[in-house]
Amino acid sequence: MCAVRVRRGPVSNLTVLATVLALTAGALQNCFAVSPAAPVPAPQTPDSPPGPAADPAADSPAEILFARRIQPTLAARCLPCHGLGDEPPAGGLDMRSRSGMEQGGDSGQSLIGASPAASPLLLAVRRKSDTWSAMPPKEADRLSPTEIAWLEEWLAAGAIWPSADRVQQLQREHAEEWGVEDGVMVQTSGGLSAAWTQRRYSPDGLWAWQPVQRPATAATGSAAIDELLSRHQPAGLQTAPRATAETLIRRLHFDLTGLPPDPDQIAAFAAEFATTPEPAYQRLVEQLLASPHYGERMAQHWLDVVRYADSSGFANDYERGNAWRYRDYVVRAFNSDKPFDRFILEQLAGDELTPADADPAAAAENLIALGFLRMGPWELTGMEVELVARQRFLDDVTNSVGETFLAQPLQCARCHDHKFDPIPTRDYYAIQAAFATTQLCERPAAFLPEENTSGFDERRYLEQRAADHETALREIDRILLDNAEEWYLREGRDPGIWRAAVAAASQVSAGNRRLVSDVFSRARSQLLRQQVPESHFPPKLVGLTPDQLGLERVARKGLERLKWALDRYEPFALSVYSGRTPTLRSVNAPLRIPADNRSGGELQQTHILTGGDPFSPADRVDQGVLSALSIAHVSTPPPADAISGRRLALAKWIAAPDNSLTVRCIVNRVWMWHFDRPLVPGPNHFGSSGGRPEHPELLDWLAAEFVAGGWSVKHLARLILNSEAWRRSSGLAADGDSRDQRAARERAYAVFRQRRLSAEELRDAQLAASGELNRTLGGIPNRPEIPAAAALQPRQVMGTFAEAWTANPLPAQRHRRSLYALRLRGLAIPALEVFDAPATDLSCERRNVSTTAPQIFALFNSQNSASRALALAARVLQEHPADEHAAIQRCYLLLFGRGPESAELQACHEHWQRMLPPQQQLQFPRQTVPLEAVREAVEENTGERFVFRERLHPHVDFMPDLQPADCDARTRALADVCLVLMNSSEFLYVD
Repeated sequence: MCAVRVRRGPVSNLTVLATVLALTAGALQNCFAVSPAAPVPAPQTPDSPPGPAADPAADSPAEILFARRIQPTLAARCLPCHGLGDEPPAGGLDMRSRSGMEQGGDSGQSLIGASPAASPLLLAVRRKSDTWSAMPPKEADRLSPTEIAWLEEWLAAGAIWPSADRVQQLQREHAEEWGVEDGVMVQTSGGLSAAWTQRRYSPDGLWAWQPVQRPATAATGSAAIDELLSRHQPAGLQTAPRATAETLIRRLHFDLTGLPPDPDQIAAFAAEFATTPEPAYQRLVEQLLASPHYGERMAQHWLDVVRYADSSGFANDYERGNAWRYRDYVVRAFNSDKPFDRFILEQLAGDELTPADADPAAAAENLIALGFLRMGPWELTGMEVELVARQRFLDDVTNSVGETFLAQPLQCARCHDHKFDPIPTRDYYAIQAAFATTQLCERPAAFLPEENTSGFDERRYLEQRAADHETALREIDRILLDNAEEWYLREGRDPGIWRAAVAAASQVSAGNRRLVSDVFSRARSQLLRQQVPESHFPPKLVGLTPDQLGLERVARKGLERLKWALDRYEPFALSVYSGRTPTLRSVNAPLRIPADNRSGGELQQTHILTGGDPFSPADRVDQGVLSALSIAHVSTPPPADAISGRRLALAKWIAAPDNSLTVRCIVNRVWMWHFDRPLVPGPNHFGSSGGRPEHPELLDWLAAEFVAGGWSVKHLARLILNSEAWRRSSGLAADGDSRDQRAARERAYAVFRQRRLSAEELRDAQLAASGELNRTLGGIPNRPEIPAAAALQPRQVMGTFAEAWTANPLPAQRHRRSLYALRLRGLAIPALEVFDAPATDLSCERRNVSTTAPQIFALFNSQNSASRALALAARVLQEHPADEHAAIQRCYLLLFGRGPESAELQACHEHWQRMLPPQQQLQFPRQTVPLEAVREAVEENTGERFVFRERLHPHVDFMPDLQPADCDARTRALADVCLVLMNSSEFLYVD
């Protein structure tokens, strides 16, 4: 599409076409005006004579055609080049009046009244003439067949051209009628062109902007959900019965905790359900909502949306050591059922809510919550133009706020007014102005009593890595000093001045451990300060070999990166502060709040950026909100020169109870988290080009109930989980439906749709079944074992190598829940990635579910699956060492939540016995892990290859999982059975 110019000149023909050809409309409320605020500019100038006389007392069809269709078409398609603006009309053709068109331009007349079919105007727009140029010139802007038909009809009727006053009169008289046909106008802060400001919208595409209207229902509570769903179900549609107790408990456990129930829980629930089904079900729901693992499950959903990761991404993919504190904040927020409006305020403006001296713990929690604003895949490092890096943060956070809380991808309005929705570019930058004083930093935030700091002993591995780098740099420094002496000998110069500088640098370094490896560099710097010519002392890296040059860079950059990684164990939060924008030419350590944050630096002003280019600022913009959304709870933004209060004002507007975008957005997400499908297909996109709600009345009922219930996510979960729709079976008694019929039943919620376990649920369920799962909440990220090809692959970060992936030494550390696994943007965990765990560069509104060949290999042939199957076999044989049938039954209970049927039991036992002889013949070596990785690269300064060795310190203490060499043949043979069961659909899917 064409972009709209900021000032004078051509406007987008396609943009204006949306004004002329908008679809059907209906009555809208509050901010939507059915009639135009001002008439579309008439193509006729005040001094141009009218066309053929028209009877002002009668509305002739020809006049209506001109006012209704031709005048807007000419204004949109032709006048930008042929009559508007200060420039002479293109080609000398002035199309503002009939007389101008009859007079014509450089190519002659554009109207030939006696022969409409031969009219140059018609030939040009049809684009099939060898004589007349195609108009409009761009193929993408060509007139539609409907518009061409209007022109043909107008020319055939004699090209009637009423006066400007008559046109305006007709537009006023028919405003309501035409408004219903063509769409409605929306009052906004105004676009970059009058045409965009005055365009019309289909009401169907504006559904999310309307106030929430709670529909009347005869039922209350969860029953109202079923009533509202039934209104859209086809007559006579058969609905599935309630699911069995065994199905419901497994479904509930995975839905609310992401973990399977254990066999004892299933047996107890089934017994209670058999006598008092409703109370039993209610108690189970409440028990799981109160579980600490509920927050972990909900946090997984939320972290998908906000793009949680433990590293920065792209070429700067170094670790953000304290990002884990934000992840754990989200877990705590859902566990405590923090009101969602408060959840919004804390993540956007936590530092402006609670003074530290009033409540230190709450203040620390709020600083941690601000990690939301730091989740984007970027960082200020000095490796790019400072202004570009700063603008990337502002654009990223502006769009993230729109997608996350409002279901509006605001980036579409960054370069031009939104092409489909009533979001002018001015609004985009008005929201961005709320972040003009937001600066990145890691802020002091004392560890809270509820935070898990038990894994901090792993710090020693980072310190060992730092010691390696320091040793390497000391050796390089010694070599440089030796090379310097040789340089003086070769050059035949007196080394006296150099040796004095070295002695002074050595004395300073001796008292400072951090400078001990920097004598050569400090000596050179001292001579430079003394203004000694550089030709009189050794070059910067004198005499180093390619291997030494490469090692120097790896060690120096490695020490720099470790500063961020070591922050993981310090009481700092990945956060922001409000202040003037500092000058950051190079960032070599975690940022802290500067002492002069209120006086030093620039008080950044927000401007509309032409084409989104930070070097092309246009009009200045003050802080504001989405102007098309009219709500009563408006928080007045602070003055334009204010430093604090900006984000809080925006957050209060987003969290207002009558902000229809916010409440619809979150209830749609919660519905999807429980049903695995949203009511609105695009949870991040409620725009006109997105999908419409499947059940709009239900969406609004949930939104109204959510606000009335105190913005409680658990209250919303109770309503959903207690509905009949959620408790239904996934099939009918005699299910002979075709695929299309089943899909139709699922769309109507007549049956419960099965879902595959998410990547994290699958890994956690395997660990739970094998008895290896560590259910400890929170804490620093863990590192599970991954294939060596991935763990040891070379990754470039900030001009050097990133460290290899080293698994945690102890099984209990490695086998924590997948939520806590280290998430590096540049290195995904293969076992999770293959089962559609999302990448973290973009917000994941809804996970994909694929079925691919690599999934088969990951489940059947991977080391992870083999280890889990072996651990499961060892577990059940320890519990039932003499009863093989009981061992198989226990496998079924742990994996499926049920016992095996007789045929299944027999088949599994036969396979077990078949695998026993081969296993008795096999010999298994013990697992070893590498203690170092050999790296080979090209040194960027010389272009020569170099090699260095990276020591893998955690592997020194590595304790492997249970291995085949530790087990007898009987256990290994049963592990083959367990592996098959773990590959079954019954294990992979929630019914």
